[in-house]
Amino acid sequence: MAKVSVNKHQPVYQMPTNPAAVRTKRYALPTRTYITLAMKYFFKSQMKWGLIPLALILINAIVSLTGLYPNIWIYVTIIVGVILYLLFWLIQFVGITQLAQYKPMFEKFQYEIDPRQILMKLNQKEGSVMKWEQIPEAYKDKDAYVLIISKGQFVHLPFSIFTSEHDIKVFERILKQKDLLKS
Repeated sequence: MAKVSVNKHQPVYQMPTNPAAVRTKRYALPTRTYITLAMKYFFKSQMKWGLIPLALILINAIVSLTGLYPNIWIYVTIIVGVILYLLFWLIQFVGITQLAQYKPMFEKFQYEIDPRQILMKLNQKEGSVMKWEQIPEAYKDKDAYVLIISKGQFVHLPFSIFTSEHDIKVFERILKQKDLLKS
């Protein structure tokens, strides 16, 4: 960042810009959208663990049908356990929207995207830089691009914040070049 001083007692940082970058409108991630996307990604990443309750139910059904040990409480316990596990994660994602340390995720940013980085501008003088290496996965939803950073962190870029169709195509080309978006 280039340091531009307004007065000698308070330095102000100017964010560097790339003239060829894709610029978006200002956008803040709604908390409801965040919770929905976080739960979708959670289900997708935890799908393999869903086989454990199914296996337990199947084993109990076999044991019950053979008359070895008929018990319906195992079904209830498994269902209650799965519901409690899902509620635990739902509460985690709802809690993230309330914590001060995650407040920057829900502020209005203007994005400047180029092949080197994603510049997230809070205003003309403040912002942060996200390198493409920080994004392990991305996907295109029906109305937005979602860049996954970690289990509970991502960047949601709806098509409506791009200024033109050309910007959407350039952004999609960058994602394909970075092997984040499959053709």
